[in-house]
Amino acid sequence: MMFKDRIDAGLQLAQELKQFKDKDAVVLAIPRGGLPLGAIVARELNVPLDVVLTKKIGHPTNKEYAIGAVSMENRILAPSEGIPSSYIESETLRIRNLLNERYKQYYKKSKPQDLTDKLVIVVDDGIATGNTILATVALVQKKSPKAIVIATPVAPADAIQKLEDSPFVSEVICLQTPYYFRAIGQFYDDFDPVTDKEAIRILEEFSVEP
Repeated sequence: MMFKDRIDAGLQLAQELKQFKDKDAVVLAIPRGGLPLGAIVARELNVPLDVVLTKKIGHPTNKEYAIGAVSMENRILAPSEGIPSSYIESETLRIRNLLNERYKQYYKKSKPQDLTDKLVIVVDDGIATGNTILATVALVQKKSPKAIVIATPVAPADAIQKLEDSPFVSEVICLQTPYYFRAIGQFYDDFDPVTDKEAIRILEEFSVEP
């Protein structure tokens, strides 16, 4: 099954999340690709929209492989052998600088949602390995939410299993778990990158709604 674009995927995902409508919840979209879906889900569920300001730390020899994640306040690291602490510290500093810039861009007209005792629904446009979102969830958990639900249109079955095994994840909702999974974009007709400008517009449009 293919999704036409992120709007189509967001509408389908929202249908599977109807049980959370009008709950004491927050939709946390993973920028930038998760924002178009997150906005649709939040609107359909009548709950606030926010973004996850975290970024993975890539392995020094393979930047795509997550060995942890950084937020503006915290850091999570997977047990890793032989990675110099100097690399971890320099990457943490570099990522925090990027997150600070993104914070200034995204919160010109609003402020981050308080996640304490809230049902948090983490939305992305797809999940490949699950490593990055696992690290992200561990950072979100530090905000003391009541529960964390992960919602995505597409992911391989082994990634879903990995997320379901996390002690921090209450539920994983995924529309498609294809056997042959090379990349998220293969399941979308239109998978153009979401620009910072578009991401900011989505957030600002949402923040001014009553």
